Amino acid sequence: MSVGLVWRVIPPGLYARRARTVVERSFLVNRRAWTAIFSGFFESFFYLFAMGVGFGGLVGQVIGPGGQPMSYAAYVAPALLAASAMNGAVYDSTFNLFFKLKYAKVYDGMLATPLGPFDVAIGEISWALIRGAIYAVGFLSVISVLGLVSSPWTILALPVALLVSLAFAAIGMACTTFMRSWQDFDLVQLALLPMFLFSATFYPLSVYPEALQWLVRISPLYHAVELMRGLTAGVIEWAMLGHLSYFVVMAVVGMIVAGRRLGRLLLS
Repeated sequence: MSVGLVWRVIPPGLYARRARTVVERSFLVNRRAWTAIFSGFFESFFYLFAMGVGFGGLVGQVIGPGGQPMSYAAYVAPALLAASAMNGAVYDSTFNLFFKLKYAKVYDGMLATPLGPFDVAIGEISWALIRGAIYAVGFLSVISVLGLVSSPWTILALPVALLVSLAFAAIGMACTTFMRSWQDFDLVQLALLPMFLFSATFYPLSVYPEALQWLVRISPLYHAVELMRGLTAGVIEWAMLGHLSYFVVMAVVGMIVAGRRLGRLLLS
């Protein structure tokens, strides 16, 4: 991409290339609140033991990627890994960001420095990415110790989880810039909960009515689940490139919209 094209997408004056200072601030603020950060990890962990281990004892083996049989716990675990990366990124880039934007007025103070709106957007998205990465690393370690993954391709699940976190953080921040009050966050839960339950997380796509399968296929979490399941099962397909492209587009669109919206809200 040429420099001229970059500045047409990100106008000069909106980006000072100091996003790392926003990440540093977030780290300093949260260094005494690690218990709150790690608490989000346990949601997927409890789902794994409730659905994968508990309910999985009744289900037995299921058909996984490539038609190979696997335990229900091994089937659910990579989907919960994807959900863990999503939750860590979304909650930080929505609720926390809204408070800092509307009430604490943190970003007004930031823009009084050489920082620009895109520095704020990229910095906050990066911090949400770090939080999603913490969840993903922790959960991947747990399912590896439990023997729920066996393929050496599983190592690629971590960078994929980072991409998933980046995409959800960018879209989460972009959506937050349009929210006017805390009541609007009901829409976040309205989107996240059905996505978590019905993105082929606990059941294969084939169990859904045919009319609903196309809705599942456009769900971002569905693409993350397909990537994680394929990698942990060692089934590598060309379709994975399509799933990856989905998240690249999400991340780019989210960052551009978030940066421009922050500029409009804070500089107008």
